[in-house]
Amino acid sequence: MSSRLLRPARVIMVSAVLALAMAALAGCSFEPDENIWEISGGVFGTQYHINVVLTEDRDTLDHLAQGIEETLESVDAAMSTWREDSELSRFNRLEDQSGWVEVSPELFEVLSAAQDVSERSGGAFDITIGPVVNLWGFGPEGRPEKIPPDELLSQRLATVGYRFLELDPERQAIRTTRVQYLDLSGIAKGYGVDAVARYLEGQGVDRYLVEIGGEVRVHGRKPDGSAWRLAVEQPVERQRQVNRVIAMDNHAMATSGDYRNYYESEGQRFSHTIDPQSGRPVDHRLASVTVIMDSTMMADAWATALNVLGYEAANRLALQENLAAYFIVREGEGFRTYHTPAFATYLIE
Repeated sequence: MSSRLLRPARVIMVSAVLALAMAALAGCSFEPDENIWEISGGVFGTQYHINVVLTEDRDTLDHLAQGIEETLESVDAAMSTWREDSELSRFNRLEDQSGWVEVSPELFEVLSAAQDVSERSGGAFDITIGPVVNLWGFGPEGRPEKIPPDELLSQRLATVGYRFLELDPERQAIRTTRVQYLDLSGIAKGYGVDAVARYLEGQGVDRYLVEIGGEVRVHGRKPDGSAWRLAVEQPVERQRQVNRVIAMDNHAMATSGDYRNYYESEGQRFSHTIDPQSGRPVDHRLASVTVIMDSTMMADAWATALNVLGYEAANRLALQENLAAYFIVREGEGFRTYHTPAFATYLIE
């Protein structure tokens, strides 16, 4: 997550209906038309695009844009590892984390969800992997000059383990039995989407699409009554291609893949997704996995966990958990796709 908003939000009209102008020219009475308005900006080192269905009201739209920025800034200030002043960074800097530390309700909610997915995925998802993520160059420490040596990797792995992190729901507090560095990059962006969705609904907006860096949540339908259509990307580098189109009206979708955030060194390709067991970037045929759930936060975490496991193990776990999951697997020079039964209902033929 980045340290600041990249640019102020802007508001544009995505869909325009000419009936309003035509009725005015004809001298007819009319009701204001509903359109899709986009509010966009930057946060978490990426971009957000939020579509809301409203009649034209510039004051309301400007108010929503400001509220969205404030909501996302609050999430970033609590959960960023890129900000030294964030709530999470202050905990990570503690030399002694054995005493209970009270945290905000928002941070505690995300930590609780992360621990739940960690348990259910057998540790494939683990927010204590932060020191190893940093070692491989996907955190605030920056890109390493060479592949980390085994000795240093072992030292970092010794601090990793979600079971060392304890949560107290009554106190809304956390502690660890060994000093750890928590990294919420696999779940906080999804939480940010949910936070914006809650804000919009609190403002009376019940038809929207919220997208932050590819994680999406929708509610209600578009002005013409149709569901929102979303694309699952083809996992190819340096270009945007559609693999499948899905339709949703009240769900969230998150994707985890190895084709955007990676680097090459010494003739090897290193993905930003780190296996908490080995401490190394994943190296398997699963190129991307998309998960649909009610919560973007949970979809984000589960997509990360399944991506760590690789297709065969991920598919078994998705079936066990009854997850709506879509897998794109490398096969030769191309790809094959698979999905769980729960995902089928969202596919457009």
